[in-house]
Amino acid sequence: MAGSVNKVILIGNLGSDPEVRYLESGSAVAKFNIATTESYTNKNGERVDNTEWHRIELWEGLAKVAEKYLKKGNQVYIEGRIRTDTWTDKEGQQRTGVTIRANSMTLLGGPSSNSGGDYNQGGSQGGYQQPGNAPRGNNAPRPSDPIPPSMAAGNDDDDDLPF
Repeated sequence: MAGSVNKVILIGNLGSDPEVRYLESGSAVAKFNIATTESYTNKNGERVDNTEWHRIELWEGLAKVAEKYLKKGNQVYIEGRIRTDTWTDKEGQQRTGVTIRANSMTLLGGPSSNSGGDYNQGGSQGGYQQPGNAPRGNNAPRPSDPIPPSMAAGNDDDDDLPF
């Protein structure tokens, strides 16, 4: 196998409004956290929710879209790659953090969201070009497509799995 893949797909809700700043060069950077929650029933029959928080970073056109349309509580679909950053904090301690650098974002519908829309830095939907990303084909599933019942959360029927 040649090469490697660093790809993340997340669907989650914003924990706060995006923080957007503009660099001296004029480049826009947006940062925000999204929560993803896994729900399951444990062996005692109790419902358990496990929430993970993910730090998202958007650049240029996507950052401007986030500034204009994203608000706390919005549900978003994010595609991107994992980046691990290391820095020294104010106390001189070495810190490490994981950030998802998004190259595609879709605003998902719901009562607290806007009209929804696809924004990506590699697609052909009027989005923004990011070098090296191929546009999604017309037959590819879209993140806003309904989830088939066989793949819906809480479906315990493992007999239909293709592997």
